[in-house]
Formats: sequence, C-alpha cells, structure tokens
Amino acid sequence: MEFFAIARVHATPDTLRAIPLEQLPVLCPSIERLLEVNDADRGRVWTVWGEFDVCRQAIHGGVRFTLPQCANALSWTLTTGNPPAPEHVVIHATINRTEQDPDFVETLEDFVAQWREGLEKQWQVSSG
Repeated sequence: MEFFAIARVHATPDTLRAIPLEQLPVLCPSIERLLEVNDADRGRVWTVWGEFDVCRQAIHGGVRFTLPQCANALSWTLTTGNPPAPEHVVIHATINRTEQDPDFVETLEDFVAQWREGLEKQWQVSSG
C-alpha cells in the first residue's frame, strides 16, 4: 500500500538528508520518542505501533527512513525536485501489503499527514 502527502515547503535534497534522527519525534508525533542513536543513520524509536529500529538513507532527491524489523516493512521518503510536486516536499510511505486492517491504514494516513504538518510547521510554507 502507498500513502502520499505534499508539504508546501521549499527544501533541497541536502536539507532533507540532514534531518537528524533526533528530529523524528518533533516532525511526526506518531514517532513518539527516540530511544537510541547508534550512529547518524541508525537508531531505535518508540512509535504508535511499538518499538522499532529505524534507518536513514540518502536517496535521489532526499531521504528514506525504514523500520527494517516492522512486519509491514514500513518505509517513507521525503523528496524534492521530482514530480508530482518538484517545488515542494513529497512524503511517500509504503508497506508490503495490498490490504490491511482499516484501523491500521488510518494510522498510516495520519502518519503521512503528520509528516506534512511537521515539515510545514518547521519550515516556511510556500504559496506555490
């Protein structure tokens, strides 16, 4: 399943790649707290779904975060400079299921919306 949102902020790929793990709970309340940082790209978080390892990876246009031990293989990307909104930040989350419990799907929709709201709150919202 896929979930999308567009944050109406201007960012560069490097700005997105520089988001530290410590910022995750600030930007997305579904990530309730950072439990541990192993290095700049690996840590452990407590989320609305439980406790997970989290990994950060630089990708074309931004950054990808993954929860490698998550049964649904949750990953999400924050990218800019690409369609469908090259001037803004596209939030794209995926799980490895084509169907899922409606309550869980709602939490994933909230997760993506929280990322949009968090980015727009932290960075200046653009009118474009």
